[in-house]
Formats: sequence, structure tokens, C-alpha cells
Amino acid sequence: MRSDSAADAGLLRAVQRIADEAAALILQIYARPFEVQQKDDASPVTLADRIAEDHIVSALRRLTPDIPIVAEEAMAAGDPVRVGDRFWLVDPLDGTREFVSRNGEFTVNVALIEDGLPILGVVQVPVKGQSYVGWAGQGAWLTVAGQSQALAGRSLPAGQRAGEGGADKVGLVLACSRSHNDEAAMAQWLQSWMAGHCPGQVLAGRIAVGSSLKFGLIAEGKADIYPRLSRTMEWDTAAGHAVLRAAGGEVMDLQGQVLRYGKPGFENPHFVALGQPQAMG
Repeated sequence: MRSDSAADAGLLRAVQRIADEAAALILQIYARPFEVQQKDDASPVTLADRIAEDHIVSALRRLTPDIPIVAEEAMAAGDPVRVGDRFWLVDPLDGTREFVSRNGEFTVNVALIEDGLPILGVVQVPVKGQSYVGWAGQGAWLTVAGQSQALAGRSLPAGQRAGEGGADKVGLVLACSRSHNDEAAMAQWLQSWMAGHCPGQVLAGRIAVGSSLKFGLIAEGKADIYPRLSRTMEWDTAAGHAVLRAAGGEVMDLQGQVLRYGKPGFENPHFVALGQPQAMG
């Protein structure tokens, strides 16, 4: 599909506004006591998830009535959706565990998929009032208080990072999940992967954080790699993937194939997100 840059920019602004509105609804609930329920897969869900999803889905239907929408809570409720070459993926509150623990590390995720790849993404961070946004081929930005900063993942070999005590370390910075980590499996995989893809590099730092913020950290150049060796669904990753792709990075399965969307059941394989994959061989 040929892209009209003015139309693209307008669509991206509209989706960002929808995500901002959903974030405001989430923060209203975050500010007061709320009930936590469990879905069939034992994951938590709150009123904030449902209210935010209702708002996003309704707004997207008005904005693009011909594009199907796959949204997390509707899928959990068993609502069937047929997707075509283009469809929306919505996670209205990514990081519900972080929302429940009140650590602020949760996001609103909206992505547009075209031919199996995420081409537009908005990752809104309600507590910080900021958004990571991206459109494939046009760029990625971090937007705070109406001001935008262009994003580009760092090239390897890694530059110097300030370590503990102010000491500088040279090497990769790992982004990892705060709530979904198998430490032994992660260490084993990372050692093998680094030996095969970037021999001589060391692990200079580690950032544990919730939700799609890990993709944002890589897009900003604050981290280099995010391996995910546990279950995720497409709505968990699509918006962050879109931003990272627009910033020059990529998300690949463990066989080195670009992560694609619209799979049966919408479940992802294990994957690794990278800031500059071409620099890693």
C-alpha cells in the first residue's frame, strides 16, 4: 500500500489522542481503591482495563470503520474477530500487574498491522504523561508535554554507559521483564546468544521494567536487547514493535525471523528485540 505522509501523520496524531484519553480514564481509577479480578488464564484484570478498551475500540471504529480491531479483553471474553491485511491490535492496559502494584510501569498500547507487520504504534505511559510513537519508514519519537524527540536505537559496539559508583562499562544493556522472568533460562540463553552474535561483548547493565517500556528503552538507546522467553500475545508486543522498527530496531523470533502478526490464536513465539539488529550479524 502506498503511503500518504499527510494522512499518515493525521492518523498517528488521532491514535495518540485516543491513547491519551484512555490514559486519563486509567489514571482516574488508579487514584482510588479498585477491585482486581482474574481471567481464565489467571492473569489479573481491573475496571481500568475494561473502561480503557471500551474507549479505544469505540474511537477506532469511528476513526477507521473498515479496519477490524483485535483487543485483549474482548478476545479474553471469546469475541471472534476476522482480520485481513490490515487490523488494529489493542492492549488497553499493558502491565496490569504493575498497575495493581502501583509502580507506574504500565502502558496503553495501540498498533496498526499491515501485511503481518506493525506499521504504526503508540505506547502511552499514563503515569509519566509521555508517549512513544512510530510509523514505519517515517520515524519514531518520544513525546512529552507536547514536545517530541526523535528516537534511534544505538549501533554496536556499545558506547560507554555510566555504571555503579560512576564507573564506566562498555557492553550491552539488557532490558528484561519485572514480572515475567526465568532467571536461569535467561542467563543461559543470553550467554549462548552473545557468544554467537556479538563475541567479545559483555553485559554492562540490566534494566528490569514492566510492560512495553522495554521496547521504548531500546528505541531510546538506553538498552540494547530484550529477550522474551515466556508467553506473550500479539497485543502485548505490536505497538512497541512498531515504535522500535520505526527507530531502526527489530523484533525477531529465536530463529532470526521477524515477528509477524495475525497468527492463529494471536500468540507470539519467544523473541528477542534489538536496537540495531544489522550490527549484530
